[in-house]
Amino acid sequence: MSDIIPIDSSDPVALAMAVGGAMFGRDTASQSMGLTIIDIGPGYATLTMTVRPDMLNGLLTCHGGFMFALADSAFAFACNSRNEATVAAGCNIEYLRPVMVGTLLTATAVERSLAGRSGVYDVTLTDPEGVVVALFRGKSARVKGDVLNAPTL
Repeated sequence: MSDIIPIDSSDPVALAMAVGGAMFGRDTASQSMGLTIIDIGPGYATLTMTVRPDMLNGLLTCHGGFMFALADSAFAFACNSRNEATVAAGCNIEYLRPVMVGTLLTATAVERSLAGRSGVYDVTLTDPEGVVVALFRGKSARVKGDVLNAPTL
């Protein structure tokens, strides 16, 4: 019996949701940070994270690594949303404002370009008032395989 999951690619939103669920189920890093998928579709994803005390740096603001990880996860869910295995080829982030403990951060990833095996995605991190606290850009590269039928541990 095959472990291959049948895919109905005629509904791109349903496909993106199935991919997101499969990815999140295997993504212990995102789970451990308390990330939540709010929305996902072809080429976009929105995730949230509440800044916990163990995410603070020595100045008692959210450590940039956690902000980067939130943005990177939103990027990953957006660029894999079509069930084509995709990895980061490069990323950068601009930190614009400090973020305090208890803040619910929202990361919204949007596909800007998809050509061949390469894509470009912008991720905006905002606080509950909609203030932009960081801007992230990721470049993706498609690799062999798909997400739903990826090997598991």
